[in-house]
Amino acid sequence: MADPAGRGPALLAVAHGTRDPAGPAVIGSLLDRVRALRPGLRVAEAYGELARPSLEEAAAGLAGGPVVVVPLLLARGYHALIDIPDRAARLLPGAVTSRPLGPDPLLADVLADRLGARTRIPPRRPDAVVLGAAGSADPAGAADVRAAAQLLARRLRRPVTCGFVAEGGPALGDAVARLRRRGAGRVVVAPYLLAPGRFLDRARACGADAVAAPIGSHDAAARLVLRRYDEARSRVGEPACAR
Repeated sequence: MADPAGRGPALLAVAHGTRDPAGPAVIGSLLDRVRALRPGLRVAEAYGELARPSLEEAAAGLAGGPVVVVPLLLARGYHALIDIPDRAARLLPGAVTSRPLGPDPLLADVLADRLGARTRIPPRRPDAVVLGAAGSADPAGAADVRAAAQLLARRLRRPVTCGFVAEGGPALGDAVARLRRRGAGRVVVAPYLLAPGRFLDRARACGADAVAAPIGSHDAAARLVLRRYDEARSRVGEPACAR
């Protein structure tokens, strides 16, 4: 499907959504970075639930042109593999859905930056690091989080465990307590979360000595959004698929 403006398909970025107004504010700032990196690309914002514009509302403004849907999600799971692709296919025939953002070394770079700003990791070597993720009932999602922890460990050159605040195990609070029992100097959490919301609130209540900021608006995260867009854009016009 050709783009009459010659600028490529529109990018429809779909975040999970939260009732916390800070969440959409961070997503909006991230997408402003995407626009700055790719001037002329049409970038639309949407949410799967709990915030507006909804996926349906955003899609109505894109009907009639080619679209690449990028789930602003960090791992595979129901929303990335089924919910968003199926809704997008119904609303935007010919659109394609990219794979989720994570795991990816660019996210490890962002997490390291957030840890450095909040907790002075890695200079304080006795500290223990936990990757705090939302979690998923899908085993593929849990595997993606473990892969993300390995990427962060490689980036920091130190062990990184993982814990979950919603589904899956171990629970983040249990992971923190286990490291304390093993004699960690401090236990610090790198939230594997894109933006503020109830999952970040839960991470902050896990009993860690410090919790870094979420991934949020960062140039590396913006580059990753465009990477997923570029990976998927060659499939515009084919059946939508996130895998």
